[in-house]
Amino acid sequence: MGKKTRLYELHKEAGAKMGNFAGWEMPIRYDSQIEEHLQVRKRAGVFDVSHMTVIEIFGRASQSLLSKLLANDITRLRTPGKALYSAMLDFSGHVLDDLIVYYLAKDNYLLVVNCANREKDLAWFQQHIGDGDCTLNERQDLSILAIQGPDSLTKVSSVLAAPYRRTLEKLMNFQGLWCGEWFIARTGYTGEKGLEIMLPPEAAVELWKKLVSYGVQPIGLGARDTLRLEAGMNLYGNDMDETVTPYESNMASTVVLEERSFIGSGALRINQGSRNLVGLIMKGKGILRPHYPVFCDDMMIGKITSGVFSPTLGKSIALARINKTYGSFSVEIRGKKKQVALVRPPFVRNGKPVWKAW
Repeated sequence: MGKKTRLYELHKEAGAKMGNFAGWEMPIRYDSQIEEHLQVRKRAGVFDVSHMTVIEIFGRASQSLLSKLLANDITRLRTPGKALYSAMLDFSGHVLDDLIVYYLAKDNYLLVVNCANREKDLAWFQQHIGDGDCTLNERQDLSILAIQGPDSLTKVSSVLAAPYRRTLEKLMNFQGLWCGEWFIARTGYTGEKGLEIMLPPEAAVELWKKLVSYGVQPIGLGARDTLRLEAGMNLYGNDMDETVTPYESNMASTVVLEERSFIGSGALRINQGSRNLVGLIMKGKGILRPHYPVFCDDMMIGKITSGVFSPTLGKSIALARINKTYGSFSVEIRGKKKQVALVRPPFVRNGKPVWKAW
């Protein structure tokens, strides 16, 4: 049996099908995964994402540490609460993890990293702190709820006490602020308007109950995966890992090389990689799955990294890493080649198709 979040019993009471995710017992779905997906696209849903790892970094050397470890430029953050998405690389320029970092002050940051990489990430941070004035504090005392969908802000505002509601009203997109023991952020992993709230576990239970009573549907990790894939968002371990660079992971916009030196920057200046992470859309029937081989004409050029049926588009979509981006493309499914279109993700934003031809 894996680790459990504080909301575990609520998930069981709601009839959730539970499954293991990176050592945690998490809800995969409550009823219909497609209905959960569409609930987020059309209205609002709430996710328990308390398995994610939250790390505080504070001290005078905090900015210099993050400048050394992150491929994105942390010094661009100057507005309190503003967030930044970045890869963290090894010395060969390959992706150790991807994360969100919130700027609270020059000597104070809050990071959210993948739970599957928790031990590796914490060890990497500790390895590079050295003698600098910098302290790590893993916030295992917090739960995390993600409320996503076009009605999410209205629904959350309706159940929040006045101080939290006022904090929410201050927030711009991709910004988060503390309000007492709660950290409220305008971020998400679905391609929809939404929030992620870090708060004490007992408060998370009460907020979950209030949201559900107000018509916000619980959503499992199954729909979270189809939502993030429609939004063109990577999943660590599928679409990127320690064998690929951010340039091979559709993350070029998060790499700032100019006038900077960070771990992996020297390697990236020499070799950014020769493959592209692209979007695929099934032209006919069939479901695209991870590891299916991708062909250009009769030559195998790569593999699918993530693939699902898209409830919004009504057809199968995928991310694939390939070494050729012109020609006629197909995917081999059970020994037969099926035609696919090569596109630039994302596939869906704010509930509407937005993909573009490659």
